[in-house]
Amino acid sequence: MSTTVSDDTNTDGEQQHHQHSNRTSYIHLFAGGLAGTFGAVLTCPLEVIKTRYQSSKNTFLKGHNHLDLRSSMSNTVAYNIRSSASIESKRPSITAAFRYILRYEGIPGLFKGLVPNLVGVAPSRAIYFFAYANTKSFLVEELERETPLVHVTSAATAGIAMSTCTNPLWFVKTRLQLDQGNLRAMDVIRSVYRSNGIRGFYKGISASYLGVSETIVHFVIYEQIKAQLQLMQLNQNRSPDDPDLFNFISYLCAAACSKSCASTLCYPHEVIRTRLREEGTKYRTLLQTFKTIVREESMSGLYRGLLTHLIRQIPNTAIMMSTYEIIVALFSAATPSSSTIEVTTVQTKKVLLNQVDSEANASHEAEV
Repeated sequence: MSTTVSDDTNTDGEQQHHQHSNRTSYIHLFAGGLAGTFGAVLTCPLEVIKTRYQSSKNTFLKGHNHLDLRSSMSNTVAYNIRSSASIESKRPSITAAFRYILRYEGIPGLFKGLVPNLVGVAPSRAIYFFAYANTKSFLVEELERETPLVHVTSAATAGIAMSTCTNPLWFVKTRLQLDQGNLRAMDVIRSVYRSNGIRGFYKGISASYLGVSETIVHFVIYEQIKAQLQLMQLNQNRSPDDPDLFNFISYLCAAACSKSCASTLCYPHEVIRTRLREEGTKYRTLLQTFKTIVREESMSGLYRGLLTHLIRQIPNTAIMMSTYEIIVALFSAATPSSSTIEVTTVQTKKVLLNQVDSEANASHEAEV
């Protein structure tokens, strides 16, 4: 006996599906923005120290590096007269760098660049997660399965979109963090625009595109760890969509582990990007900067500030990702949904999950 379904029923179902997809997209947008803001505020002092380590100049010398706005060519850097040996002296430890900034620049010195960071971190993370989730959902729907290639493509698309939209904000932030005076964001904006126009705010964009490789590695590892955690929770009769302490710690560890691997492998692009954004330096292009650093400082020059970067980035990413997951879970739990989906991890065993977020809206068949 056949069963017919009216067109009205199909139309209602499509409308409900469309409304649910829109609601889920806004959840990702809000969760990504809030998570990024929270992480940025807590780790700002370490980011200032990391950026100064990456610079070609020793910015832990009092009065060494500041923008001379009184000059007729205010897009140049003024230096105190010191010997090159003194200028290129060894950078202090993280603790000593913290004390130095606190002594000579006060507490505000530890939070230089925070304003453009706060202005940019919410939209940048929101753009990233929004682009990632929607690209992933689209690819899964088209391919009818989820593979590591879907993760890679989604992460790359999201990273490029985020970098293109927000590079001017990060450019201004870097200039402020390298300055030891009382430089303001508007001073940087006027100076750069007067000298190079809009194009000047996109210095370092090539290194940012290269940095997409870090997000690719990060999310590929993170997705696999997350799938294994969900499988483990179900085997223990725990629900992966419950925003409890166990889930929070699980996502925290997954994010920290994946980010530590990605950051170590892809760190040189960070140093190259900072050098390209420096004021009045000899660095012009990505390849030229890479060759110059290796020639003058050896390969170790490409890893300046790596320890500080890891100390800052790992907890920042862990806080960001876990906060993101919890917010998505909270909003998704408040959204009525009785459907279940089938999830396949790298193992052959299949399990049934309730919908957690839009990252699990289709069949998972990740292949090794």
